Formats: sequence, structure tokens, C-alpha cells
Amino acid sequence: MPSIPFLEITKYTIGVGDRFAHQGVAQLRAVQQAREAGLDVHPVWNKSNREHTIIHSKPDDLRAEADTAVAALDWKEPYYVDADHIGLKTVDGFIAASDFYTLDVADFTGKTPGTSAAAEFVHDMERYDGLISIPGTTVRLDANATTARAAADKFLLAVQEAGSIYRHVCKQKGAENFVTEVSMDETDTPQTPAELFFILAMIAREGIPIQTIAPKFTGRFNKGVNYVGDLAQFEKEFDEDLCVIAFSIREFNLPGALKLSVHSGSDKFSLYPIINRLLKKHDAGLHVKTAGTTWLEEVIGLAEAGGEGLEIAKAVYAGAHGRFDELTAPYATVIDIAKERLPAPRDVVGWTSEQFVRALRHVCSDPAYNPNFRQLIHVGFKIAAEMGQRYLGALKASEAIIGRNVTENLLERHIKPIFGPAV
Repeated sequence: MPSIPFLEITKYTIGVGDRFAHQGVAQLRAVQQAREAGLDVHPVWNKSNREHTIIHSKPDDLRAEADTAVAALDWKEPYYVDADHIGLKTVDGFIAASDFYTLDVADFTGKTPGTSAAAEFVHDMERYDGLISIPGTTVRLDANATTARAAADKFLLAVQEAGSIYRHVCKQKGAENFVTEVSMDETDTPQTPAELFFILAMIAREGIPIQTIAPKFTGRFNKGVNYVGDLAQFEKEFDEDLCVIAFSIREFNLPGALKLSVHSGSDKFSLYPIINRLLKKHDAGLHVKTAGTTWLEEVIGLAEAGGEGLEIAKAVYAGAHGRFDELTAPYATVIDIAKERLPAPRDVVGWTSEQFVRALRHVCSDPAYNPNFRQLIHVGFKIAAEMGQRYLGALKASEAIIGRNVTENLLERHIKPIFGPAV
């Protein structure tokens, strides 16, 4: 790949989504405290076009939140604002506010490219014929004309679309002014090491100075709850992906800062020790996206506050329960809610603050914790948005207790287990 200017991302970054733009200071405080403890992590504020549409916010609002938090805490380190999951149809509204772009090409994955484009890619890959041994590892890539063509048929059109989005942003913003991520996690099955290798080759051919890539991993990454799947298989895939990335950086002259990105990364507590250990093994960087976990801490904080806050939390649940199909449909691939295990809204009305918080807070050892309840509230933020000033006023009234929850959740349950000393 030819040398192309780009804004270089730092080694360890955590995406911090904030539905209602009130927790920027609390989120940054978690990162600040992590750095004071010796952890070299930096924040990326992220919000998707879908979330902006539901909340009726704009990308400029997210930039304002980030800049305000940075000023309030006198933050002098790098930080980023992510145009999360954008395509050509949605990117223009993010140009001014964002300096990190997650290129979402899910709609193009699995669609066959033009015959000549696929043939050209296979021709360019002719030098890879047989098993490739990645130096210093036990990873072997099954790379030949057949596997290259299969990868092209599955991913080439998507990567070409990523190139179109990247060049569109470049024309308006300048290549040196933003970070590029390519999201390849919206597939039915995890990519093999050879497929990831070929994807990175395609990206290099498109001239995209990619710095984070989100592959598909085995298992379920459901919103706001723990990982469900084979931990040993995840470890094998994550380890192999880190090896492939390091090899591809050298092979295709990709940016040295290129690293994995884990989407729906919040609350995957069983994975964090594995990720932590492998990052240290390979001296590799990482980006982890979180979003809904902060919204859930807002609801927990409101419930803890009692009074009007608790009533709002109960109303959010009742509204989400009553509009179950509407609110869960957009998230069908990333939630698993057993409807029969949801408490009846008429019962929740009588709950105390403690009952509500214990059902919602992600403490797997607590018998009162209900992951079905938590997932439904996770997707129920539209109910809060429709409350308008009633909800926003409650956030201000309970700012201290909510902020404490948000900071503690990000720092103690996410940043430290992922990026801190190995346990």
C-alpha cells in the first residue's frame, strides 16, 4: 500500500457511547483515573446514526459533549469522536464533528463483485500459493487461488464500498484528519485467519489506511450482558487475528497502529481476562466499543435515587415491555430475551429501589440479576427519549449518583480488567 497521511490512533482506546449526552464528564473521569493508575488508555466518544435519529440529536452534539468534558477535566491527551456505523448515505452529517469513522459495509458483505474485479484480486494474490506460516507463531494461512476467490466473492464488494466511503470523507475532511475503522463483524460466521488476511489485502489495495478492524468472533455478543459461547474457541480466534494483523502490517505496508476492534464490547466480563492476556502476549493495541452500558448506569442511578427517578426507571421498563416487538426488532441479532422470564410491569410498579437495581445491575453472582430485564431496558432508550424534559431533568437532579455509577462501571468493570495488569 502506498504511503498515505492519516491521524494516528493511540494504542489502547475505549469507545464510550452516551445516548443522552449527559455523562461525558463521568466517562472521561473513568479514563482519567485509569491513566492516573498507569493505564495508557484514551477515549473515543461514539454514537450511530440510528441512535441520533431515535434521540433526535446531531453529530455536533456528541462533539460538543466530548469537548465540554475535556475542558471540564483539563484533559490534555488525545481523544476522538466516532461517526459510528456510517455509510455513504449517512456520512455527510458527521463530517464536521467526527475524526474517527467506522465504515459499516454489512449490506455489501456476501454479495458477489464483478467478475473482472474478483479475477484481478486473485491475480494479485498469486504469490500466496499454499500454506503460509506466520513467523514466530503456529498460525498457518490456507492461501491459494481457491481461497482467494472465495474471499473475494464474500468480501471484495464490501471492501470496495469501504473505499468509496473513505475517499468521500477524504475529499471533505483531508486524509490526515481522521481515523478509519472497517467493520466486518456483520457476517454469519467468524472469518478464518486466511479470510482476515485477504480482507486486509483488499483494504490495502483500496488505499485505506485502516487503523482498527472489527472482525466477527465466535459466540454471542448480546447487548449489555455477558458473552455467550466457547471461551477456548474465542481465545484461539482472537490470538490468530492478532497474529494475522501483525503479519499483514508488514506484508501490505498497512499502518503500524492497526489493531482489533471489539464491537458490543461492554459487559463481556468472561472475555476480559483472555483479551488482557493476549494483548500482553503480542504487545498489541485494542479498541473496545461500549455504548449501552452507560445508558443502563443512568437507569440504575435513577432507580437508586428513588422518588421521581425510580418512577421514571419503572416507566421506561413498562413502556419497553408494552412495545416489545417494536423496540427489539432492530436489535434482533444482538439480543436474546426470554420473554417469559421478564417480570410483569404491574409487579415492577411495587418494587423498591433495591429490587430494581439488583435486577438491572450486571452482577452475575446476584440471584436477583435478570439478564432479560437488562437487555429489554438496554433497547428501551426510545421510551426515555420520548419523555423529553422529564427524563433529562431527572438526569440533572440525580447527576452525582448517576455519575458515580457511570465512572465506576467503566473503570472497574471494563478498563481495568481489559487494559490493567493481568490477573
